[in-house]
Amino acid sequence: MKQFQVRLYTPQDFEIWNAFVSVAKNATFLFHRDFMSYHSDRFQDYSLLVFDDEKLVAIVPANKVENVVYSHQGLTYGGLVLEEKAKLNNVILMFKSILNFLNENAVNRLIIKTIPSFYCTNFSDELEYCMFLTQAKLTRSDSLSVIDLTKPYFVLKTRKESINRGKKNGLIIKEETNFDLFWNEILIPNLDNKHQVSPVHSAAEMTLLQSRFPKNIRHFNVYNNDKIVAGTTVFVNNHVAHPQYISGNAQKNELGSLDFLYHYLITDIFKDKAIFDFNNSNEDFGTKINQGLLFWKESFGAKTVVQNFYEVETKNSKLLESVLI
Repeated sequence: MKQFQVRLYTPQDFEIWNAFVSVAKNATFLFHRDFMSYHSDRFQDYSLLVFDDEKLVAIVPANKVENVVYSHQGLTYGGLVLEEKAKLNNVILMFKSILNFLNENAVNRLIIKTIPSFYCTNFSDELEYCMFLTQAKLTRSDSLSVIDLTKPYFVLKTRKESINRGKKNGLIIKEETNFDLFWNEILIPNLDNKHQVSPVHSAAEMTLLQSRFPKNIRHFNVYNNDKIVAGTTVFVNNHVAHPQYISGNAQKNELGSLDFLYHYLITDIFKDKAIFDFNNSNEDFGTKINQGLLFWKESFGAKTVVQNFYEVETKNSKLLESVLI
């Protein structure tokens, strides 16, 4: 039976890690070490590299909390990142080697939040099958609202009316690299008032990340009479545009600011992308849906794609021993 070597990431692996991310079939810029490093003080990195002899064939962006390893908690998605030519039989053996490595290092459980399928450049459900084989527990499912921009999509009449309202109100959209105004005037107050939480990223962190990934992180503000009324920060990959933050002031419905902004992004700025990912509308770990938010996204023509979260016991590597016959 083929053996794969697994070891922890070290700073000396910076170049080979990033080189692998650039060609993997299910990676995005979030896995680049320059992105992951911005919150290194918050997480104990436990990322893994998988080798076939001396060739790097897979990576796992991860962090560790006590005796549990997570596909990185500071990232929106993760799991097993694979080379383009990865074969299912080898991926099963890779995953067996990963679980064995974790178990030998006193890690009892591996928590995985899968990469949504539309981010992959090729079919990449090998890990989902490994979850079945290892009797992983499905702990959460999020329903993502996604527009397939390669096909016709239907925008509701009420949404069109709101977009036109934005035009009539003379709203101005500006792409900017300064995040302070949006963060301080719109985003932080709204998150605090509605959910009593703060943004995952600070304005300073987002400014740093944008300087490192200027093509992948883009920010847009909406102004009414020179006053900011809404904004959004968009993470951009090869074929997917994903709003990471979106918020408007109390007049957003009256002005049509968010609808005007998103119509502009979808039909102009990102019209050449294949996918516009609105993210989920879930609360309480996927068990509840914010109907108002979901309706707003679907009124732009978005459809549902599911992102699954799993928990697998590392001792279950033994269940992979007799799979290949």
